[in-house]
Amino acid sequence: MASIPCPIFREDENSLIPAIQLLVNLGYSYITPGEAIAARGRKLNNVILEDILETQLRKINGFTFKGKDHKFSDKNIKNAVLAVKDVPNAGLVASNEAVYDLLTLGKSFDENIEGDIKGFTLNYVDWKDTKNNVFHVTDEFEVEKTGSKELRRPDLVLFVNGIPFAVIECKRRDMEKAVQQAIEQQIRNQYADEIPRLFHYTQILMACSVNDAKYATTGTHEKFWSFWREKSDFKSRLTKAINKPLNEDVKENLFSQQYAYVRDYFDALEAQGDRAITEQDIAIYSLLSPERLLEMTYVFTVFDKPEKKICRYQQYNAVHNSLDRIAKRTPEGRREGGVVFHTQGSGKSLTMVMMAKAISLISNVENPKIIVVTDRKDLDRQIERTFKSCGKDTVRATTGSHLTDLLQSKREVIVTAVINKFEAVMNKAEVRLDSDDIFILVDEGHRTQYGKFNVSMQRVFPRACYISFTGTPILKKDKNTVQRFGGFIDRYTIDQAV
Repeated sequence: MASIPCPIFREDENSLIPAIQLLVNLGYSYITPGEAIAARGRKLNNVILEDILETQLRKINGFTFKGKDHKFSDKNIKNAVLAVKDVPNAGLVASNEAVYDLLTLGKSFDENIEGDIKGFTLNYVDWKDTKNNVFHVTDEFEVEKTGSKELRRPDLVLFVNGIPFAVIECKRRDMEKAVQQAIEQQIRNQYADEIPRLFHYTQILMACSVNDAKYATTGTHEKFWSFWREKSDFKSRLTKAINKPLNEDVKENLFSQQYAYVRDYFDALEAQGDRAITEQDIAIYSLLSPERLLEMTYVFTVFDKPEKKICRYQQYNAVHNSLDRIAKRTPEGRREGGVVFHTQGSGKSLTMVMMAKAISLISNVENPKIIVVTDRKDLDRQIERTFKSCGKDTVRATTGSHLTDLLQSKREVIVTAVINKFEAVMNKAEVRLDSDDIFILVDEGHRTQYGKFNVSMQRVFPRACYISFTGTPILKKDKNTVQRFGGFIDRYTIDQAV
């Protein structure tokens, strides 16, 4: 098939326009820069599309009182918009965490119903049903710099219910170190004297150049920006998405002004219909499709003061492989467990934290009892902070009877413990807890010196699901311990990252 003559691109359109086309076909609505400004009340220091947010807050929220369904008052809808719009500037990551808490936990507002005043939680995002939210993308998003009328214009900004969740910087494929330049631009824009306000809300940042792409989150240092490898069979779906023709109305908006000169080129590519998948396409599809963007934000983001961290592909795969494993049952009816082997330096501890969070938030287990056993006090504290940020409290069992009471309760329980203390607690536990909804996550659980500990766990929790995390090479003599945990769930080594 004859190639299509390529115009001399003025800026970054050979990256930016395909990105918009894919995002629209993934479920985003395109709005022009002018429409984005109008939705912000024409205030360029405001980064929230207030009209869209207010409409969505009315749509996705309501509450039940004395058997009747009610909507939130106009006053509280307005107050909810102000609450997320006016988050105090406490520094880049601290402000981002405050916004994150609002987005994931919602905010309580008092409502007067038939003379009774009660507090009810209003949510900014429907995390359970992606389709209840609206997703928008705009280009050349103008934002005033701090204390100035000078503007910065991030290439693409993605919104969930009018709140900016992602920023993409696009560079021409022929630029030297294109993705590095895009990363540097993203980092510069987060400086205090630039446009940090935008990044108080963002969850994923991306740097693209057609054949290369990296991602990070707010506050990430340049050396920690990473690439993504999608494990699932996605190419047929992605090929269909990148070659699906855009609606004529969308094209009229997209190519109406500064991109008019390249419309014929992209129309011809669309008509040809066989554009090949690029690394940029894979990154956008894998990280920014509506369902994945919400999942990465809700489940796979952790604040580990003073940093915000988002998972890498090996962590994402390990968590999902584990969720698939625990959904299975042994012939005796127990949930299957196993060993997650991730080489040292691959973020194993963070994987463990995200695993506990995922079981709590998105597994199909009702009121799971999760015990997280580590060999480090700092990891124990990190897990406690992580669950607090997603609205779930952790408890440290102090005695055997305390542990028993916690795990026999009907409510969801998350217990954290450093291994030596937990072993002492179990030695005092004189009961068997036969629930198969108990999940025990053990750090470095294959070590031979944990053999006695494993026996104690099996005695107290004979039907629990055990998942061990290790980064230490597993020797032949340790293979029986691996099998005792249920075999390998996921394996990742340094050579896989190359």
